[in-house]
Amino acid sequence: MTRAEAWADRSWARRQAYEFLWFGLKQGWACLFGGLMLALILGTFLLWPESAPVSRYDFLAVGAVVIQAAMLIFRLESWEEARVIFLFHVAGTIMELFKTAHGSWVYPEDSLLRIGAVPLFSGFMYAAVGSYIARVQRIFHIRVRRYPPLWTTWVLAAAIYVNFFAHHWLPDVRVALFIATAVLFGRGWFYFTADRKRRSMPLLLGYFLVALFIWFAENLGTLGRAWVYPGQADGWEMVSLAKLGSWFLLMIISVVLVSLVHSPEEELSVPVTPRA
Repeated sequence: MTRAEAWADRSWARRQAYEFLWFGLKQGWACLFGGLMLALILGTFLLWPESAPVSRYDFLAVGAVVIQAAMLIFRLESWEEARVIFLFHVAGTIMELFKTAHGSWVYPEDSLLRIGAVPLFSGFMYAAVGSYIARVQRIFHIRVRRYPPLWTTWVLAAAIYVNFFAHHWLPDVRVALFIATAVLFGRGWFYFTADRKRRSMPLLLGYFLVALFIWFAENLGTLGRAWVYPGQADGWEMVSLAKLGSWFLLMIISVVLVSLVHSPEEELSVPVTPRA
């Protein structure tokens, strides 16, 4: 490590490349749960035999349980984090039951491990988002400034969740929710360490980038036929950009839930930046 850092410090370009490499490696480590789930989805889509004694969706559900157990056994997640992630899992499953009943998307394959039209592996996709939010805070030593009062974020998260259901009968207030999110988090910044230097980024930009990568992952998930939107019934097509906004709002819910375990910590004037 010392030799690698000395090599990187010989020029500005090397330092930037080295820091970007660490940023990518740590991001990949933070989204381990989601990455493994996506690998299972794509791997089984390409390789699952038609004569298999169990359905692909049931295999995904069992695989997700194994991943979650391993995360706890190897202490990649704490039990406190797992309990909060489980809440997001439950909230996501409830929304899945509602949305599939209203035709927002479907799970086209058969399975035994399911509740109604929703296979049990689906809830773990929401858990993967919660796992990432919890782990990335530790791995990058994230601290914040001008984070809004916690009670206001709870109200916002509750309003976002209710709107996911209520907009089927009442006016969709998504634009108002985006504005409220901008008002609450617009002044906030978070600070992180990818290599040795402390970096900062606006909270809203960070949240948007996370939502963008979730949208990329969703495109891969639908390519693997884990679930299908109405427009993809006759063949895969890119997921609508409108879903990016949905993931942004849903990710806010995850951030708020994880704050129950990792309450946002204030960035110090002279921060301590240990390596993960």
